[in-house]
Amino acid sequence: MKPNIGITAENREIVAHELAKLLADEFVLFTKTLHAHWNLEGIDFHAVHVYFEDLYNQSLTLVDSVAERIRQLDHYAPATLQKVLQLTHLTEQEAGGTDSRSLIASLLNDHEAIIAFIRGTIREFQDAHHDAGTSDFVTGLMATHEKMAWMLRAHLN
Repeated sequence: MKPNIGITAENREIVAHELAKLLADEFVLFTKTLHAHWNLEGIDFHAVHVYFEDLYNQSLTLVDSVAERIRQLDHYAPATLQKVLQLTHLTEQEAGGTDSRSLIASLLNDHEAIIAFIRGTIREFQDAHHDAGTSDFVTGLMATHEKMAWMLRAHLN
C-alpha cells in the first residue's frame, strides 16, 4: 500500500534520492570512523580510541535513521558498497597518518561536508517538495553533526 502522507509520489522520489546521497555520506563517514578507531596510534591512544568508539556508535545511529526515513517515503535505501560509493560526496580515501590529530582532522572535514550538504537540502525539502517532516529530520541531523564537528575541532585547538 502506497503512503498517503500529503507528499506526491514525485516529490517523495526526489527527496528519497537526496536522502540516498546523505545515507551514502553517513555510511562512508561511519566506515572512516571505524578506520580511525581501529588504526589509531600514539601516546593518546586509549582516550582517543574510546572517543572514536563513541563516535562510530553515534554514526551508526545516524546511518540507520537516514535509511529508515527513506523507507518511510516508500523507497529502498541503497545497501551495497558499490551504490554507496556511487552516491557519496565524500572520498573513502584516508588522508594523513594514524595519529589522533590526522584522523580527527579527516573526520572533521567529512562532518563539515555533510553539514554543508544537509544545509542545502533543508529549504528544498520544505519549499520545493512540501516535505516538512524530512526538512525537520535533516535539520536534527545537521545539529548532531555540528555538535560532533565542534567536539572534533576542540581536539585540534
